[in-house]
Formats: sequence, structure tokens, C-alpha cells
Amino acid sequence: MEMPEPNGAVLARRAHVLARLRAVLPQEALITDETACRAYECDALTAYRCIPMAVALPSCTEDVAEILRICHEEGVPVVPRGSGTSLAGGALPSADSIVVGVARLRDVLEVNTADRYVRVQAGITNLAVSAHIDGDGFFYAPDPSSQLACAIAGNIAMNSGGAHCLKYGVTTNNLLGVTMVLMDGTIVEIGGPYLDAGGLDLLGVVCGSEGQLGIVTEATLKILPKPEGARPVLMGFDSNEVAGECVSDIIKAGILPVAIEFMDRPCIRACEDFAKAGYPDCEALLIVEVEGSPSEIDEQLARIKTIAQRHAPVELRESASPEESARIWLGRKSAFGAMGQINDYMCLDGTIPVSSLPLVLRRIGEMSRDYGLDVANVFHAGDGNMHPLILYNANRPGDLERCEAFGADILKLCVEVGGCLTGEHGVGIEKRDLMGVQYTAEDMEAQMRIKDVFDPKWLMNAAKVFPLAASASRRAA
Repeated sequence: MEMPEPNGAVLARRAHVLARLRAVLPQEALITDETACRAYECDALTAYRCIPMAVALPSCTEDVAEILRICHEEGVPVVPRGSGTSLAGGALPSADSIVVGVARLRDVLEVNTADRYVRVQAGITNLAVSAHIDGDGFFYAPDPSSQLACAIAGNIAMNSGGAHCLKYGVTTNNLLGVTMVLMDGTIVEIGGPYLDAGGLDLLGVVCGSEGQLGIVTEATLKILPKPEGARPVLMGFDSNEVAGECVSDIIKAGILPVAIEFMDRPCIRACEDFAKAGYPDCEALLIVEVEGSPSEIDEQLARIKTIAQRHAPVELRESASPEESARIWLGRKSAFGAMGQINDYMCLDGTIPVSSLPLVLRRIGEMSRDYGLDVANVFHAGDGNMHPLILYNANRPGDLERCEAFGADILKLCVEVGGCLTGEHGVGIEKRDLMGVQYTAEDMEAQMRIKDVFDPKWLMNAAKVFPLAASASRRAA
């Protein structure tokens, strides 16, 4: 994966730049030691690494503004970082860059249950938001599998989703406003604690912009009353294609579960060994959860089980207790960690029409045999957000390149059937060179002109998202 050569002129001024940053930051907020900086050399796409020039860990919006103002004046590239859980290389630094991490910005600033919003600093973890308002009977809907660790800032950057996005939407559907610092140090307020701001939808531009436009330091999030109840049903099938057909039929029936999750045999076995969730031994597994009053839950699950019976499930098990429900979800939430214990893998997130699930699952199986690499499938089936985990050996020469070629073919297939390159992980560097598969040169030019407005010098995460050839003239200027 190619990255631009570091700017020698910037590296030559390293001591001067760091001296300016030390003058405005507390000593503990600036990391310059090479060994300490190594902790920030990559994100969750660990195949690619680079030690940054320095790491800044501000504690407030004003600190972020001072850092960016200095970097802007000195022409120093900046790489924003939340918790470093990006699977697309969105926080991969360059040798001439300053990583600006928001992990110390983790306070809850305001809770307003009457108007149903919470205002937080953007370094707070996703799960901590819901934990803070749980006692008030509310929750924050987006729930990525990494929610224990991932930061709200990163969720906004990548427009993250999660298992419950089928009913409640992804981050953009639950984001009301942000405080953001532009590359020149300007602090802007976009949106706020109300349904919709007037004028241009700049909030929609910021959410999903992958750290290209500025650094979000505070966020106003929509919160929802906790449902009266929720209950999952576990369904086992003897093939991936049949499970995909069942998902498609549930959606076509007009039923809106809160979540539909898919796991295939390799993932089922790994999760069962790891979490002891009581999963059946089968080729494919669906977890379908509905919520509401007891009568609503009973009615919805009865319809779902009727549909499932048409596909001859090898197991159909409705949760009988809160403890059993928690165990079912523990297995699914542990999937990425469980797979990581047994193999190196690359996780994709191409998204497809739900009706194309059977076809895409079959083609992934065929490509797996062609490439000689196993695949474990675990994903948000209700909205077609695929998460194939391509298993490879990072220590075997050529395996990574073969894995990347396989992944590229899967993503091309997603676009071919009417889907898109990414559902929630973002483009980063992982899918950067595939942007031309989904977008024309004119499309990308329009997107880059938006970045021109927010970051005219192209210093903010500039080697990400757009193919390097497409952005070369802007980065050079």
C-alpha cells in the first residue's frame, strides 16, 4: 500500500516545530520519544505502520486549535486519531506528520433527557455514552462491535453503525451537532441540540469525512428511551445461501427487527470456543432481535419464526431469559477478537442490497477456493453490511498481497450488485485505490473540491480516501 514520501523540509524543521508545540501544551500532552510514538504507528489495520514525527494529546478544544494553528503555519501534516480502532488505516501516520489524538477529551458535558440529547467530548468511548445515561432510562443507538474501545470522534469520522443500525440508523442518523477545529485553528459549531439546522447540511458533510475536514472535539448526540423489552431468536441453517435467503424474506415481509446478524461456520466455532454462547453446530447462524412490549415481541417473533421454518432451519431457539439473551450477544460481539486468537485476518465492510445476499455469499465462497484463502463471514445482514474476514498468514511471503487482491475482488463484487465499498469502516488507505470502481473522476473531483474549502493546504489526513494520483497536484501544492 503506497504512501507519499515524507516532506524532507518538514522533517528538517522537526526541532523548531516541536519547540513551538511545547510552548503551548503541557509537557505530558506532547510525545516525541520514538519508542513512545511507536504506540501510534498504526491503527487496527496493523499490516501498515509508520512512526509519526510526534503525538499530541490535547485535553480541550482550545488545545486542539493551538496545535492545528501551529501545524498550519509550519506546513506540517496532521493525522487525527480517536481510539485507533479503524480497520481501514484511517489513522495511519506518515513520518512527517503530527498525530493529534482525542483520547483525553472524554467528559460528558450535558445530559438533557427532556429534549433527548447528550453533549460529550469526542474522545469518550461509544459504550460510555450509553452507560452514563442508562440510569435515566435512555441509550445511544449506534453500537459498533468495538464500542467498548472506539471513540465518538472516530464514529463520526467513519459514520459507524453496529448491530442495531437496521432500526435506528448509523451515526449520521443520531448526530445532532459538532464542535470542530479546522486545519488553520478556527473553531466552528455545526448543528446543535435540535432536529435540523438551516442552510447547507454541513453536518452531513462532516459525518463520514474521515478526518479530512477537521478534528471534531465535541458532539451533540440524539438519545432514545430504552425499549420496554427486547428478545433475540437464534436460527441455524445448513448453508450460507439459505441463511441469506431467510434474511431477504424477513425484510421483504415488512418486518423491522432491531438487528439481524449473520455468522458462518468458521466464525461460529471460534466464537463458541471463546464465549461459550451455546451456539449450534451448523453452517450458518442468524441472530434476529426484536423489541417492544411483550405482546409486540411475541407477535414479531412468531412471524419471523414462520418465515424461518420455510427454510428448514437445523435449529430455531428463542431466548428464554435475559441471561440467555446476553450470552447470545456475547458470542456475536466477541467475533473479531475470537477470530484474532486463531488467525491473522483482514476485515472488509462492503455493503450490498439485501436481496443480493445469497449471490454474494456464494461468490465469496467460490473466490475463497480460487484464491486458496479461507473466509469467515460475520456481518449486519439486515442492512447488507458485509464483514468477510479473509484469513491469511502475515508471516508467509505473498499472503498479504493475495489477501488484498481477494478483498479487492469482494469489494468490486459489492459495487457490481448495486452496493458500495464501505458501510461503516471508511475508505482510509484500505479502499483508497478502489474509489474509481464506485466513483467517476468527476465524482471524486467534486469531493476533493469540498476538501479544498475546509483544508486548502491539504494537510489534514491528506493521503487517505482519494487515490494518490487523483490528489497528487493538490498535495504537492
